[in-house]
Amino acid sequence: MSKVEVIKHKSNDINSILKKTAWTGIIESLALIIIGVLLIACADVIIKVIAYIIGVFFVVKGGCQIVNYFMVKGQNDFFNSELLVGIVSALIGIVALVMGPELIGVFRIIIGIWIIYESLARINLAIKLNAAGIVAWKYIVAFAILMLVLGVFITFNDGAVFQLIGWLMVITGVISIISDVMFTQYIAQVAEKLNKIK
Repeated sequence: MSKVEVIKHKSNDINSILKKTAWTGIIESLALIIIGVLLIACADVIIKVIAYIIGVFFVVKGGCQIVNYFMVKGQNDFFNSELLVGIVSALIGIVALVMGPELIGVFRIIIGIWIIYESLARINLAIKLNAAGIVAWKYIVAFAILMLVLGVFITFNDGAVFQLIGWLMVITGVISIISDVMFTQYIAQVAEKLNKIK
């Protein structure tokens, strides 16, 4: 394999990983929206089932992020937050599965903490995009800050009812999808920058 082919192969690998990460984020955001809609529509009936769904969701999400981290073996700074967020997500999921309906009282806090972690990971990504010269970092960091505000509100507002939390989850999911779609527009550019760094 020639040097040009090797470089092209590495670029394709990074492209594939970045696309997978972006689409995973979009799928997670859609799941968040669906859960939010269920909370708005029938909070009393669905809350116990959601506790278990949340558990599975966080375990799968955490597992995917941990696998993504080890796939690139931490060699790219873009993925360093994957391991931390993945471990925290997996732990939250395990606790949700073990405790089940008992988590109803702390459901709000679990969702809020997850949104805060997601927003901090996106702020971290935006900073790295800025360092790589990607113009869209400003929009991504703005969306991430908005997500952070919503996460903090959900976590620390004792009076937040499930319907309100549902609406905030839907809004957060939409913001997250917009942010991920914007990121997909710059995947080729990001991959090129990463290859130059390597």
